[in-house]
Amino acid sequence: MNVELIRHRLRGDFKPFTLYLSDGAKYDVPHPEFILVTRRSVVVANEQGLVDILDPLHIVSMRELETGPGEEEPQR
Repeated sequence: MNVELIRHRLRGDFKPFTLYLSDGAKYDVPHPEFILVTRRSVVVANEQGLVDILDPLHIVSMRELETGPGEEEPQR
């Protein structure tokens, strides 16, 4: 995936989203502070502060984060 598409999602009115990888893994981005985008990698942190470094070539799609019944959207 072109990292510019991810950067575009981070601009303006942010909405939580999920990154989907070619191996079936998925990474939720509930707030812009949970992601860092460079030219060659995408770093995603989880709630515990642990990070995964992703190769943009393996990111196949991104979709708005869906909240389940009774769940609220993450606070911004």
